[in-house]
Amino acid sequence: MTTTDQARAAMLEAVRPRPLEAVALAQSQGRMIGVEVTALQDLPPFDASAMDGYAVRRADLGAGPLRVVGESAAGRRFAGALAPVQAVRIFTGAAVPEGADLVVIQEDMLRDGDRVVLSPETTPTHMKANIRRRGIDLAAGATVLAPGRRMDPAAIGLAAAAGAASIEAARAPRAGILCTGSELVSPGAAPGPDQIFESNSPALAALLLAWGAVPIVLRPQADDAAAIAAEVAAQASHLDALVVVGGASVGDHDLAKPALERLGLAMIFNKIAMRPGKPAWYGDLDGVCCLGLPGNPASAFVCAHLFLKPLIETLSGASPGPMTPLRARLACPLRPEGGRESFLRAKLWVGEDAILWADPSLDQDSSLTSVLAAANGCIRRLAGAPAAARGDIVEAFLFEGRSL
Repeated sequence: MTTTDQARAAMLEAVRPRPLEAVALAQSQGRMIGVEVTALQDLPPFDASAMDGYAVRRADLGAGPLRVVGESAAGRRFAGALAPVQAVRIFTGAAVPEGADLVVIQEDMLRDGDRVVLSPETTPTHMKANIRRRGIDLAAGATVLAPGRRMDPAAIGLAAAAGAASIEAARAPRAGILCTGSELVSPGAAPGPDQIFESNSPALAALLLAWGAVPIVLRPQADDAAAIAAEVAAQASHLDALVVVGGASVGDHDLAKPALERLGLAMIFNKIAMRPGKPAWYGDLDGVCCLGLPGNPASAFVCAHLFLKPLIETLSGASPGPMTPLRARLACPLRPEGGRESFLRAKLWVGEDAILWADPSLDQDSSLTSVLAAANGCIRRLAGAPAAARGDIVEAFLFEGRSL
């Protein structure tokens, strides 16, 4: 069996981003930039006032009253140049008149008609200029957002400030979800005496949405290889990725892999030395990325974070991050690990000492949805890891949508 690192690397080696498309900024949240965004002009495009006050020449301060010769407001600048012993009333964001090198805040000036003078309590020495110099934020032609950056509210605002109305991004991957198993019935339907409610497709669809994909839930199929193959054959041409849930083990009724193999599935890996998730597999079906997940909810959920997330990120044009980006202290001891890696559902939190702690759930049964929902992340334990004591450092990651 392959390791999780080997499986991820083998899966992603041949995956390529989807074609680029133009995406309006208003619809770009969560999309991955495919082409750099550059500034169309300097920002600010002129020397701008950082305060409400008076634009003056520093050399004139203390020489007596200054004559107010006009006003500069945001979007409506003072037309002329500032001459000696003159001042211009100015407002935040307005263009600083030519000749001015200082904006004195209005609280530090006394005005009488068209005359202003520095208040007696104010010392002009080392007075702050209160001017935002042209291009201090963005320079025309400079790259403001590079390819691979995921759009978020701050990035959207930056792109707009640079003058971009849209971005170029990889087309959102279309990901099908096919749940298999004769024991499954959709929530809301009446289950038979030997059936359970199917919970994987709603959870996986939510994860796919969060990761920037378009989830497409296919009709669930009973343990029937011909029916599974027919459903996949009918839908595959519309998909970039297919997630097959269940039917991945070695029992007489585990028929998902044989069903896809009869359609020409080229298997990349089959089984992983991990728990939960040993039956997970991956292959290519005429360009459709096919990821097989175990049917137990915790197994499917954990494997989705480890394999489906980087698959969607790569299809979207991003470089997947590390499998376990966090390091935490154990809140309780752990026994030695066997020959497989373990991903233990856990509660992660920041203690009063500002240290990240991880407390693994007592019951790691991969069928227990209540235990899964109570956890906000996972602890990774490598194969053969020795026993760990409270306070030892472990690798961990947060589940999508959960916080510390």
